[in-house]
This record gives sequence, structure tokens and C-alpha cells, in this order.
Amino acid sequence: MKLTKEQVEHIADLSRLEISEEEKAKFANELSAILNYVSELNQVNTENVSLNSQAAGSANKMREDKTEKFGREKELIAMAPEHQGGCVKTKAIL
Repeated sequence: MKLTKEQVEHIADLSRLEISEEEKAKFANELSAILNYVSELNQVNTENVSLNSQAAGSANKMREDKTEKFGREKELIAMAPEHQGGCVKTKAIL
């Protein structure tokens, strides 16, 4: 699948990105190569592959969480520009 510069421009607009004409051509080629690779992967026969198989056959090994007392919370909070009730106060981000 070959993407056109216009399609790349549309993707950039949706992403709110400003890209140059040179970048449009570059990204058209790079994204086309990615889409071609995905197309090749879609053609791989996975009929006899179980959905939960692993190449190495091992499971994830998780460590147990350990908590430790920090002990210097008051110092850190005192360094914050704003704090309230023992917590660092920040501006709303959403």
C-alpha cells in the first residue's frame, strides 16, 4: 500500500502536526513501508498457533513489592512552591 502526500498531510492534520513538503514525502515512504510489512504479517498462517503461546515458554516472574519509610516527607513538601495539608499542590492538568 502506497500512501500519498495528501494522505500523510491528512494524518498530520488529525495529529495537529505541521510538517514540510520534504517530510511529507519522507513519511509517505516510511509509513508505506510499515503498512506493507503489516500486510505481510497478516498473510502469515497462524492457524495452528495457540493464542497464549510464548516463544521462550517461560512465564513472567514478578517480584513482590516492598515498602520502605522515606522519612523526609516534610523536607520535600517544604521545598514545593505550594503545599496544603501535607501534600504538594499543583495546578489542574486536565
